[in-house]
Amino acid sequence: MASHPYISGPGNIAQMVAYLRKNFPANVTSDTVKKFGLAPQNESYIINALQFIGIIDQEGKRTGPGHDVFVLGDDAFPKAFEGLIRAAYTDLFETRGEDAWTMSKPQLIGYFRATDKTSEIIGSRQAGVFMIFRALAGHESSDAAAVKTASTKSKQTKQKSTIAKPAKTDGVGKSASPVIELNSANGRRDMALTVRVEINLPAGGSKETYDNIFKSIRANLIDE
Repeated sequence: MASHPYISGPGNIAQMVAYLRKNFPANVTSDTVKKFGLAPQNESYIINALQFIGIIDQEGKRTGPGHDVFVLGDDAFPKAFEGLIRAAYTDLFETRGEDAWTMSKPQLIGYFRATDKTSEIIGSRQAGVFMIFRALAGHESSDAAAVKTASTKSKQTKQKSTIAKPAKTDGVGKSASPVIELNSANGRRDMALTVRVEINLPAGGSKETYDNIFKSIRANLIDE
């Protein structure tokens, strides 16, 4: 049996920690996890992870060290939480030292599989739990940073590709685009301007309405 905690959705543990930092009851059981709506049918895995880092005992009672850490503010919490993780994962830190904070997920999977003789799936889940714990302790993994960077670049690229360049207009419903024409007489390139006018005629308009529209176009556009 695996000695290190694991769960298919380690993010549930991070959410549970956030809830307990707001209100840490004297007893935390699977029923407590259910009330928060976390990890349906897998509540016991969250309890096991909390017991592993020593914030609740085997009966689900809140421990003194757990209470002392969880009442700290955002500035002091990560460093104090780091102490809980070091104590819980003593074997990992004795083997890898400070490198444990920066080990990649494949490296962590290899370590947990070798230590607990687990399958690749369980080893991956064990690695996921440790990575959540170390992130809460203020140690963001290089893997997570790379994912964030790639995600940010992807969003920026997508935004750039979806921004359409506005067409040049003269403010009266006309779109103008430059056309380069070659003057065969002197070989020079002369700049000409082509103006396209779009007219939306009313479907129910009378002959008089249409006549007035075309008279207005002639007076204001063609004869300008």
